[in-house]
Amino acid sequence: MKKPLHFIHEIGTIMYVGGILSHIVIGAIFASAGPETAVTIYIYKLQSAYILILPGLGLKVATDLILFFAYRERAWWMRIKLACTAFLTVNALVFLVPMMPELLALAQASVPAGELSDAFHELDGREQLVGMSNVIPLITEMVMGAFRPPISRAERALRSA
Repeated sequence: MKKPLHFIHEIGTIMYVGGILSHIVIGAIFASAGPETAVTIYIYKLQSAYILILPGLGLKVATDLILFFAYRERAWWMRIKLACTAFLTVNALVFLVPMMPELLALAQASVPAGELSDAFHELDGREQLVGMSNVIPLITEMVMGAFRPPISRAERALRSA
C-alpha cells in the first residue's frame, strides 16, 4: 500500500510545483501588461490555484500524514518534511490564495483608468515576496522526501548496519 501512496504524493508534487511554476512564467511574460491582460492573468492564476496548487498541496499533506501516523514514519527527514509542508500550507492558505481575488479585483478596477493602480502594484509585490519565501522550504521538503537522509546518529547507525 506504500507504493500507491508514494505515487499519489508524486502526483501532488507535480500539481503543486507545476501550478507554482506556471504562475511564475505567466507573471514574467506579462510583467508589464495593462489592466485588461492583468485581469486575464489573475483569472488564470486564481483558477490554477484552485485546480492545481491547492489540490496538489492537499495530496502532499494527506500522504505525508498517512505515512507519519499510519505507517509510523518518524525519521527526522519526515519531521523536517512535515515542518516545511506546514509552512507552505500556512503561506498558501493565509497569504497567497486570499491575495489572488484581491489582485483580480484591483486589476478589474484599474481597467477604466487604463493602467494598473499603485494598490495593485503594492499587493503584487507583496505576493511575489511571500511566494519567494516558499523556495527554501519547498526545496527542503522535496530533498527530504526524495533522499530521506539519515539525520540523527541513530538513523545513520541503522542505515550503515
